[in-house]
Formats: sequence, C-alpha cells, structure tokens
Amino acid sequence: MNNIVKVKKLKENAVVPKRATSGSAGADLYACIDKPVTLAPGQLVKIPTGIAIELADKGLAAFLFARSGLGVKHGITLSNSVGVVDSDYRGEICVGLCNVSSEPYTIQPDERVAQMVIMPVVCAEFIEAEELGTTERGEGGFGSSGKM
Repeated sequence: MNNIVKVKKLKENAVVPKRATSGSAGADLYACIDKPVTLAPGQLVKIPTGIAIELADKGLAAFLFARSGLGVKHGITLSNSVGVVDSDYRGEICVGLCNVSSEPYTIQPDERVAQMVIMPVVCAEFIEAEELGTTERGEGGFGSSGKM
C-alpha cells in the first residue's frame, strides 16, 4: 500500500494537511476562506480547503471526520457525518459543516475544520442472490441485540 498522498494547492492561501502529533490518525484540514463565516444554529455551510489530493492506490480512500473540539465544545460537526474522498477524485476537498448548537459559531480563515484519515477500502463485487446464509441474529436490527 502506497502511503504517499500528493496534495495540490488550488489556492495560494491553502494549507497542506498536517497531523498534529506523530500519533495522530487524522491530518487537519483548514478553512481556505478570505473572511470569517458565521454558522447560525441549524445552518449548513460548505467550507473550501483549497486543496486537491491524489491517492495513487485504488485500495485507499480519504475519510473526513469532525474535529472533536469543534463538535463537543461548539456543536459544529460534519453535515454528512463522514465525508468520503474516492481515490479517483481530483477536485477540491470541501467540508460540509452544520451547527447543531443553539449558538452561532464563526469559522475563521485557516481554522482547522475537519480531520482527514486515509484508510483502506475493500472494493467488493456485488451480486444478486436469491438466498442469504443464516445467522443466529437473522433479521434482527436496531437494538435487537439488547441494551447493555
């Protein structure tokens, strides 16, 4: 697996993703905006990062996750829960954010708005089947295994 990710700055003021510590799983993504953007409670916004990436290995994808500090302290999270950047996508990475708090929050230029984790993916082949194998759980879902 190739762990080199090429990053192209699409805007001069873009910041290349970086991991905060050597043990960080995610690399921070930065808001590439010219002026602050205020998110009202319940509002959705798309924040550009000013970068595009190249994942040379088709068995990898980039996953965008909320930053825990923004989510826990301010109620700012990703509007689609987890963003997926496919290995063949070469456009600008944008972060969809939503404000689930009751207070407005202002995103500043160059603020860290999400984290990107590169992970392996299984490119499964899907085939239609008349029957599926049986399991102890069967069709039980949504809490069927009990509350702990």
